[in-house]
Amino acid sequence: MKFKLLVTTLLASSVIIAGCSATSSESDEHETMDHSNMTDEEMANMEGMDHSNMTDEEMEEMDMENGHASHTNPIALNNSTGENELALPQLIEPKDGIVTINAQQGTTEIFEGVQTQTFGYNGSFLGPVIRVNEGETVTFRTKNELAEPTTFHWHGVDIPGEGDGGPHQLLEPGAMEDVKFTVSQGASTLWFHPHPEGATAEQVYKGLAGLIYIEDNNSKNLDLPKEYGVNDFPLVFQDREFTKEKQFDYQAVRNDDGTIGDTLLVNGTLNPKLTIGKEKVRLRLLNGANARNYTFKLNTGDKFLQIATDGGFLNKPIEMSEITLTPGERAEIIVDFSQYDSESEIALLNEDDAILLPFNIDEQKSNSIEVSTTLNDYAVTDEERKLPVTKKLELFGMGKMVYINDKQFDMNRIDFTQKQGETEIWEIYNKPDAMGGMIHPFHIHGTQFKVVSIDGNEPPVNLQGWKDTISIEAGQTVKLAVKFNNKGIYMFHCHVLEHEENGMMGQVEVI
Repeated sequence: MKFKLLVTTLLASSVIIAGCSATSSESDEHETMDHSNMTDEEMANMEGMDHSNMTDEEMEEMDMENGHASHTNPIALNNSTGENELALPQLIEPKDGIVTINAQQGTTEIFEGVQTQTFGYNGSFLGPVIRVNEGETVTFRTKNELAEPTTFHWHGVDIPGEGDGGPHQLLEPGAMEDVKFTVSQGASTLWFHPHPEGATAEQVYKGLAGLIYIEDNNSKNLDLPKEYGVNDFPLVFQDREFTKEKQFDYQAVRNDDGTIGDTLLVNGTLNPKLTIGKEKVRLRLLNGANARNYTFKLNTGDKFLQIATDGGFLNKPIEMSEITLTPGERAEIIVDFSQYDSESEIALLNEDDAILLPFNIDEQKSNSIEVSTTLNDYAVTDEERKLPVTKKLELFGMGKMVYINDKQFDMNRIDFTQKQGETEIWEIYNKPDAMGGMIHPFHIHGTQFKVVSIDGNEPPVNLQGWKDTISIEAGQTVKLAVKFNNKGIYMFHCHVLEHEENGMMGQVEVI
């Protein structure tokens, strides 16, 4: 195997930063929300506490007890040896306007000769790619064939609240539900996963995740690689930890600060490789991990083109040398393999040079696509820039002690209301603590938002597109232009799944 030497050389440096990573950023622009005026009894009755008055030694001890042995030293991720060809999800489209999606359990041969107990959609592990078109009326016919309750959340989809699949829409074992809506957003790569209160992290960890492609007239007419499984590939990156028997034991490895593992799976494939042509190839990247960040770059040092964010195309392709995605985020990139041949050693790496995905080049396959230079007409308008901040959110904490505006999630409490069709500016501040603080990927259900500013500055050009999840570093303040096209109750939360479950989540009711 041509990557054997590369694997050996890089193995020692394969540490990757987890989804909640440490940072030394600080900010005093915001007033702190702490619990300093509470009595000891009140503090004891709370599920969490404010870290701002703790000493560095106390914070370090807490961090060690929480299992990460500090966020600067997360579990190392293995290199892909490239032994197995990447599995591709089944591509399905509505039939008579209906897409059937069953959550089920079964076994999957992740390791050769071993059957691992797993969850999946329409199969034993992970799920299909559902392709729909803007303007199409679709019914997602969902059924829970698990032995436990679940929900079907359509991450990034502009959908009425009653069909969003948050913790309110629980499906008991054996239950079915139709979710009917009209696709009202442009071309994008979205995904779906469960969202039951207290069980989201484990169900995703066991395999419940799938993709949604939305196409529109613009995407169909652009010059881009778009042949599924030939020059257009979905890549779902996840990390897991297995028992000696090669099984999942989520409760044994669960970490309140975000569960990470040492074993990389891409589309559920262990030690994957991807055979591609000597041509331009489109890679749709999803960070489907519970907590780990992924930074993607090529081992050759060559640049690639980013063409899309979570919710759609950028205005033009952006040349990048690397891109970081926190849990829940997506990006579409185009890599030009035409300069390589079958002897080339090329792979996708993370920031510490661990091998994520080696590529094998089939010189018999090629295309002559000239990527369109104009992709979209996205803009933050002057009117949106001038809008006042109407919603302020402060993210704070770690482990079980995580809060939004000093509160933990309560399904019976509505934290905000917003009028349907009206744009508001949400200001989200990630408050540091004595340890420096942690990155929180912030997600809003049922909409795609615009990033107006980060710390008062215009966002990087590759974030100037539709988003539903944004990485917020400790000490950072972001302003988002948020509009809901549908009514209902929607979640907003940290997409480190264990943080979400521990209470870093709230609700907005659109009226």
